[in-house]
Amino acid sequence: MEKFKIELKWAVIYSICLLIWMYFERTMGWHTEKIKFQPIYTMLFGIVTIIIYILALINKKKDYYNNQIEWKQGFLSGAILSLLIAILTPVVLFITFEYISPDFFSNIINYKVENSKMTLEDAQKYFSFSNYIYTNTFSTLSNGIVLSAIISFFIKSKTK
Repeated sequence: MEKFKIELKWAVIYSICLLIWMYFERTMGWHTEKIKFQPIYTMLFGIVTIIIYILALINKKKDYYNNQIEWKQGFLSGAILSLLIAILTPVVLFITFEYISPDFFSNIINYKVENSKMTLEDAQKYFSFSNYIYTNTFSTLSNGIVLSAIISFFIKSKTK
């Protein structure tokens, strides 16, 4: 595990940032009276995600690879980071929907049904804790791997 200590550190940092973001969303009213804006504004966390991945891979390059990293090494580091974040995702979601915003699901279901965007049954299926765990875990993993590939291309060491 010593080999992936940097990735674990950044996965925990990512998870803490996501919890702070969820608290921010709730305090902005995006989980209650302004819930119609939540899908749009939640995408802003993508900027935080990119920054964290960049910082994590630069950290790995400097402190583990002595400023000499190949694309493959950066990609592997980013993929491990993505896997660790995906593993932590259910815990983050549990804390979010149990303590930070326990009424989120009922609020979003009511909004979708009241605005004729979904039937009650469809909204209850889609906006459930188990579905959120499934979709967030796998989107975190897949998006993180793509992001890792791109960032690794830019941070790789230049060969002479």
